[in-house]
Amino acid sequence: MVVKKKTAKVEAVVLDDQKLHLLIASLSVDGGEDGVRQVARTLQSCLELSDPVQQIQLVKKAGTQLEALSEEQPYGALLEACLHTLSLVYTSLQAKNPLRRAIASALGSVPAWLQEHAVNSLCACLSDCLSNPTSDQYPHIVDTITACLDGFVIGERCVNKLLPEVLQFLHRALSDYLQQNSGLAGRHIAQAQLMQSCLAAVKTSMLVVQKSQESISAALKAEQSHCTLDDTLSSLLGCYTHILTDEEFVQSVQSTAGMAVVLLIRSVMGCGDDVASVVSSLLCSSAQGLDSAPQWLKLRCDGLCAHGRPLGVSLYLCHGALAMLSWKGSLPGPQWEQLLLLVPNTLLALDVSIKESSTAMVVARVLTLWSSAALDCLQGELQPCPALLQESLSGGSELQQHLLEHIYSHWEHPLDGVRHQTRSLFRNLLLLHQHTTRSTSGPTRDPYITELTQSLLGLEWHMRGKYGSLGCLVELYGARYLLDVQPQLPSCLLGLMGDQTLAPYSSDLLERLFVSHKAQLAGEASAEEDWMEHWHQTWVTPLLQVLCRARLDQTTYILDYFLPKLLRCSPSSLAHMVQALQDTPSCGTGLSGSRGALGALMTCLRAARAQGVVPPTEEGLWGGLVRLPLLQQALTHKHDQVRMDALGLVCESHRSTEVLTSQEINLIRHFLPPNLNSQSPGVRQQTVSLLKKLLCRMKDSTVLLQKRLMQDRDQEQRHRDQHTLHLYKEFLRWLCVSLLEVLLPGASFSKCLMSLHLLCLLAQTFTFSTGSDVFALGEAVTSAHAQNVLCCVASNFLEVKQLASTLLRQLPPSAVGLQEPERMRCVLQAALDLSTSTKPFDSVTAAHLLNLLLHQPDLSQALLLCAQKQGINFQPPSIPSQASDTAVMELNTLAVVQFLLDCLQSEVSKAESSLLQAAASYPLYGRAHCITAVLQHLNTESLSLTEQWRRLVSELIAVCYRMSDVVSPVVQSSSPEGLIPMDTDSEASEGLQRILQEIQPRDTNDFFTSARELDTHHRDDNTHTPTTHTPSLNTGGEGYRVTAQMVLVCCWRSMKEVAMLLGQLCQSLPLHYTNHNAHTHPGLITEEQVEGVGLYFRQQLLQSRHRGAFELAYVGFVRLTDMLCRSGSQALQQLPARWLSEVLEEVKSSDPSSKLCATRRSAGIPFYIQALLSSEPKSSSCSLLKMTMRELIALAMPSAERNTDSSTVPQVHALNILRALYRDTRLGENIIPFVSEGLQAAVLGFTSPVWAVRNSSTLLFSTLITRIFGVKKGKDEHSKKNRMTGREFFTRFPALYPFLLNQLEEAAATVESDSGQVKLHPSLFLLLLVLSRLYPSPMDGSSSPLGLAPFTPFIIRCGRSAVYRTREMAARALVPFVLLTQVPSTVHTLLQELPVEPGPLTQQNHIHGTLLQVLFLLRSYQTDSHRPPPAGNGIAEALCRRMWLASRLNGCSVTRGAFLDVLVCLCRPRVPLLEDSELSDLRRGALSVLMASELLTPSSPSSPLGPGSTQYLLSLARVALSASVETPELWGGPELSSQLLQSLLLCSEYEVREETLQEVLRRLQEEEEEEEEKRKRPAWLDKTTRANLTSLALHETHPQCLAKVLSVLCVLSSSGELEWRDGAQVVSQEEVLLHLLVLTQRSAHSVELLCAALTLLSQLVVQLVTSDPQGAGAVSCLAQWGALVCSCCSEEQPEEVKLTAAQVLVSCTSSVLSGPHLPLGLSTTVSLWRSVFTLLQEEDQEVRDSASDFICNVPTSLLSTGVSGMSVCPPAALDLGVGLLCRLFELWGKVPAGVLALTEWLLGEEEGDEEAEEASSLDDEDFLFEKGDLNLWAEPVQWVKLLHRHLSSLILTFKQTKDCDITESDQVRQIHTLMTQAGAKALSSQQALDSLPALPQFSCGMEHARLLLQHQRASLVLDLLQRLQ
Repeated sequence: MVVKKKTAKVEAVVLDDQKLHLLIASLSVDGGEDGVRQVARTLQSCLELSDPVQQIQLVKKAGTQLEALSEEQPYGALLEACLHTLSLVYTSLQAKNPLRRAIASALGSVPAWLQEHAVNSLCACLSDCLSNPTSDQYPHIVDTITACLDGFVIGERCVNKLLPEVLQFLHRALSDYLQQNSGLAGRHIAQAQLMQSCLAAVKTSMLVVQKSQESISAALKAEQSHCTLDDTLSSLLGCYTHILTDEEFVQSVQSTAGMAVVLLIRSVMGCGDDVASVVSSLLCSSAQGLDSAPQWLKLRCDGLCAHGRPLGVSLYLCHGALAMLSWKGSLPGPQWEQLLLLVPNTLLALDVSIKESSTAMVVARVLTLWSSAALDCLQGELQPCPALLQESLSGGSELQQHLLEHIYSHWEHPLDGVRHQTRSLFRNLLLLHQHTTRSTSGPTRDPYITELTQSLLGLEWHMRGKYGSLGCLVELYGARYLLDVQPQLPSCLLGLMGDQTLAPYSSDLLERLFVSHKAQLAGEASAEEDWMEHWHQTWVTPLLQVLCRARLDQTTYILDYFLPKLLRCSPSSLAHMVQALQDTPSCGTGLSGSRGALGALMTCLRAARAQGVVPPTEEGLWGGLVRLPLLQQALTHKHDQVRMDALGLVCESHRSTEVLTSQEINLIRHFLPPNLNSQSPGVRQQTVSLLKKLLCRMKDSTVLLQKRLMQDRDQEQRHRDQHTLHLYKEFLRWLCVSLLEVLLPGASFSKCLMSLHLLCLLAQTFTFSTGSDVFALGEAVTSAHAQNVLCCVASNFLEVKQLASTLLRQLPPSAVGLQEPERMRCVLQAALDLSTSTKPFDSVTAAHLLNLLLHQPDLSQALLLCAQKQGINFQPPSIPSQASDTAVMELNTLAVVQFLLDCLQSEVSKAESSLLQAAASYPLYGRAHCITAVLQHLNTESLSLTEQWRRLVSELIAVCYRMSDVVSPVVQSSSPEGLIPMDTDSEASEGLQRILQEIQPRDTNDFFTSARELDTHHRDDNTHTPTTHTPSLNTGGEGYRVTAQMVLVCCWRSMKEVAMLLGQLCQSLPLHYTNHNAHTHPGLITEEQVEGVGLYFRQQLLQSRHRGAFELAYVGFVRLTDMLCRSGSQALQQLPARWLSEVLEEVKSSDPSSKLCATRRSAGIPFYIQALLSSEPKSSSCSLLKMTMRELIALAMPSAERNTDSSTVPQVHALNILRALYRDTRLGENIIPFVSEGLQAAVLGFTSPVWAVRNSSTLLFSTLITRIFGVKKGKDEHSKKNRMTGREFFTRFPALYPFLLNQLEEAAATVESDSGQVKLHPSLFLLLLVLSRLYPSPMDGSSSPLGLAPFTPFIIRCGRSAVYRTREMAARALVPFVLLTQVPSTVHTLLQELPVEPGPLTQQNHIHGTLLQVLFLLRSYQTDSHRPPPAGNGIAEALCRRMWLASRLNGCSVTRGAFLDVLVCLCRPRVPLLEDSELSDLRRGALSVLMASELLTPSSPSSPLGPGSTQYLLSLARVALSASVETPELWGGPELSSQLLQSLLLCSEYEVREETLQEVLRRLQEEEEEEEEKRKRPAWLDKTTRANLTSLALHETHPQCLAKVLSVLCVLSSSGELEWRDGAQVVSQEEVLLHLLVLTQRSAHSVELLCAALTLLSQLVVQLVTSDPQGAGAVSCLAQWGALVCSCCSEEQPEEVKLTAAQVLVSCTSSVLSGPHLPLGLSTTVSLWRSVFTLLQEEDQEVRDSASDFICNVPTSLLSTGVSGMSVCPPAALDLGVGLLCRLFELWGKVPAGVLALTEWLLGEEEGDEEAEEASSLDDEDFLFEKGDLNLWAEPVQWVKLLHRHLSSLILTFKQTKDCDITESDQVRQIHTLMTQAGAKALSSQQALDSLPALPQFSCGMEHARLLLQHQRASLVLDLLQRLQ
């Protein structure tokens, strides 16, 4: 994209009148034509003009005239006046004005003899400016000085001449700025401007010093004694020092000051060794090397070396040293070398002490700068590198190690910039290593590089830093090197493309690899073919495998990130991809859940087309690469992404003017209907975005075609172009009408959304014009279409409302018809009625309708009519006849707001007397919402009726306060939700009245603080209230019922709308204020009003108890605080700081009696503080945030004085507020410096005796864990994606190292369980939780001062705790602290602690804790990818000696189980921790324990195992399963495994049976997934085991076990016939069927069991039908099975059951549903088909997708050729399915019966009329939020049309082929009955529709849609039956 460079703004010269007249007078000349007079005249006319562009031209002309002056011309007063004029104008112009550059050019071009005069003239003007400026003029003068030095020779000479004055001025300006800064606290905008000015002044002073280097040196040498220049430079240095050491300054200013200090030192001292010595001293903060500096400089530097200076000083000085000293070429001396090595060490020392992320960013940038400087001084040398540098900078040196450790701890930093700099540093370190060790040939011979590569490849792939580092290795050593080390790299990286966070990194590394690899191969190759084939094998083949086979969500990002890069690198590879994919067998299918070869083909073609690799469409579709039917299949494919890729292929193109072919247009027509109703927001977004590209392409190509038609081309080309335009027009009209016609009442939300989006796109791209436009789309829009769009405004979905409103404004006004008075009145009345509805979303509809009407000139008349009707005294402003659109808009808005305000005022008055009545009849929030919405569309900057608006604003604010007073007692009560009894019985109804009478508006809070009981028995008869359900309090005569829910909703929503309205007023209205220079800015809202609104919000946020009320008040308050910071008023700018300090004081002094809410997580207080803090600009020094955090952390830390309930209230508040601030994303990285203290407060809060403190600490702790380790990225709580290396954690939060260590030591001291007493240290669990989130990095060196080793002994100690959970946490926390290489030795040490034999002092807790630690260490060792090879480690021997722990000698079941788990862990084949011989010894020991255990030789029932026995038996079972199922060949062969399996399956403990069956099922499924040819029955699955399984299925009583065994039998049965045995006896198939049928019918209580039983039963039914299709009908239970399957598809079933039913129906499609013999009879088969169609319209997408697979199983002969074997999307499957059923009726010869069955479907279920009546009379208002089971996806209207279409064509074919009369009397009678029913329904629904009010969609939408559908069903049925007769 080409971005236009911003052009500087040209402004005319602005001088005060007196100066201007003097100048013009001085240039006045009499006649005469000499050169000087010409110049004077030119300049005079220049000054008299006011057009800046002409002024520039005249100045240029004057410059040319000056250049032409010869020396003969005398230098007189006139020429002096000319030069003076130019100089004066130059110094008065604003920054960046092009006129200034023109004058510089004119002055610069004067002839040599005039130059000195020009310099003097400019000096005089500049000197004038510098003499006594006011502080307002400083920025302008600073800018003028900078301009003089910006390539302007005369300006430079002038500054040089005035050097002392210029430097003194800059010092004066800086001193003034430093002084001002201290008085600007809280005024962020003024502060930011000051920082900008300060930065400019420092930069200018540096520029002056740089450009005047020689003058400064000369002046200093000339006057060796003290001189004024010394003083000035010293003062300047003082200012820089102040900036460096004052942390109030922003980083950019401090960083520049750091450079300025070094520059000044260099300018004074030259470039020798002394400079390096002085700078080194400054970095070290020691005065030792300063002796060589002049005395004044030494004094100033002493100040900088002062003890206790801020950390940033050395950082900015390092930056200065690197930027301002020259490092190119060889260094001047040894001091320079030492300085070069001192810089990184200084920076690395800062690493641990930095808290702010922004400072970490600077450190990273400066380190990279240093590495570049080091490279510079190594590269420029011809002589060898100095020994000191060579030793320090080569790989493996101590400095390199430290720098690598810095890289490893920062490459996962949350800031992108830090990660990027870290990568650059790594690359430079590799280059430094290359330069210092030049002898080595190639990376394989360099031990440093090979070791680095190995350790990098060994890291986990979730570490983002790994990718960039490997990329650097590829860049420097080539891809071949890495591919030789790890050949699996390409497929490994492709496997990571499914993870959105890793995909960009992975694809970047892949790109570096394949580009480098291609270059290497091409460079080495001789013949053309072979190397390209090798490259394809390496890069393209793995890509295609992943695309075809992996799950779709894992390949999404391949298209976004990887494919385009690959095709850019090698466009010719496309042909290879297409060929390979089309050769893949079965282009349609892949593994379930993958895109298959067809999807992969679409992906590749799409990427290629977008890259412009695919040839254009002229020669057939994409150069004939792909067949049309294949594309059509892809466009209706089941998988979203395949459809999107196919659509992308059609829509995207490299050229935006590429003409669309008729084939492409037909493909879009094929795609659109089944794809409009997509539930996935992602798919909708992609579809809209792709179709937008298509429409833009259409528009651009239309312009091209029209241009071509205007030119004289040959006739054939003209004809083709006209034909294309005609095609376009037809297509666009079709698109427009198709989209408008689906917007019927009852259309699904997703379809409405998609259609409206696309229609808005059409409106944007082509407009709905009706005139001579080439497409004139407006002509296709009818008023019925516009009516449909208007009905969408009534939708419950906000997005649909918004899009419909937008679209209505773009449709032709004639179609929408809002200008017709009657229609406008109806819409206006509907809007006003909806604005008082008790349903919250109705008020949103009302607001949209009002916004639609605002553009109509006659709106005020309609308003007047409504006002008269309601009896309101209202006089709208009259609209002049020729008023502009903006005037109409303003007047209408004013009228509408005034009208709504009048209504609201009267309603508030009524609510003040009865809140109950208001809640039921006119809840106030609707009106307020409409006012806010109407004001949002008004441009408030250009209003003409300011007086009326001011008055209106005052009234609005006043009514807001009144509304708030009415409802606040409810939302501020201590329990707003339970304030009013929910019951509607008469007694409660009375109670309700009485409570509400007690809550008088503006009442004090004492009703809630001192509760009064209501005396419900003794009523005074005078206060008797009506006790019926519907007390008639309103005058309208309708009864109403009020529930507590209604009152509460009315109250909190009113509060919300008040907040939104006040926020809107403050944010959007111009402010009326007077500034410090007495200049008044006129506006509509005053400072006092704004401050009043702020105080109102403060009261609401600090006192509301209802979450809805304070969360939404917060939204309004945020709008206000944003406005305060940006307002021009100083008083308002300082409010946030004042309010903040006030609320903090209030929190500090709060106690239980204070009004602040201490429960409900402090309610609105955190929100209040959050809003005030987040308004502070990010770029400022964040002083408010720092102050607040310091105060809150001090309050949150426990202290001895605060330990009672009353004194801990401030602590609870502080913890709650901190939690909110840590969660606030807008505070971003600025909050990170306070994380350490926050975590300390949370951990210490756990030790408080007060429950409230502990509770708040828990919440704060969990927030901080998320803030530190990130949001949980997967289901695994302990996934490494949510963990950090110990080094990174303690580098980022160094304060936590000593804190956690001390706390852990203290907690570990309390866990000793010898005494048998349980002592639970409060914060132990938290400590272990944090520590278990860390892990050691293989890159961790031992040198780090923050090593993890000191924690280990304490964590091991915690394993002795008497609390099971603590032992487990300790085991988990130990893992990260043991390096991988140390695992074997640590395990050995832990095992040595276990007793060798039982004894009296055996501590089972110690044993268990130790075994758990061993187990967790072993598991982590197993999963690690780069563990060392096995070596003698003594583990096996230690275990064998302690085998008694697993035997009956050990009485504790828990430790026996743990020991067995350790054995299983080691005996599994995948862990090479032990030698083979040791393993077989261990297995023998384990086997002997197993054979002697309770599993195989049960002990007598009198001796139970005790606690933990189940765990122990499960551990035994795991050993047995390892020996019998997992690896029987390693343990002892088939006999043993059969015996063990039998014992396990017959075990009395159900947990053991369940574990066994689970493992057997897993193994069988794994076997099944292996390739067909390899599959054979596993040896352990012998006849005995199968018999055990079938008899278990017949007798098992435990539901989970039964479900598992049935699932196992499903797998066995699917791979062949299964013989059922019950013990020795064989069971017949029918008996099995009956047994399973009964079981399925009875197992509704367990979803898992029901699904397993249904699946197995259905498998057996399908086998039965397939083996004997004719005889199957005789089996009695098949009809029951059919009914059972149908019942499992009903709406109320759980998703899992429906999913199973779908899979069952898919599996029986070919045999049962579409079998030629109708094995189940017509009615059962038809009802099964009905179930398929029900599931295809199910709301759950997974169920729909699963059901749509039935198409794949339909015999090919029944389908049209294009679709066979293809999985299609549910809408397409539904259409195909109904068509298929109609064909089957013909095949079965059952057309009449089939037609009647489907006609009954069409008519719909016979619902009792009474029910319908009851449903419509049920008042929705009783249930504000409860909605029935709505299927938001199904569309009955479309289903009815689909049925009608297929039935019509079936009847037509039937009539053509058969004798047309239906003779069977039953059928004739059925037709007659249906006719009667349909006729009655049509009549009743039409009558009901006629009786609805005008615009029923808005008042009774659901009823209207229901009646419409009913009428349509009846009409279509009548139509069909007439055809049939």
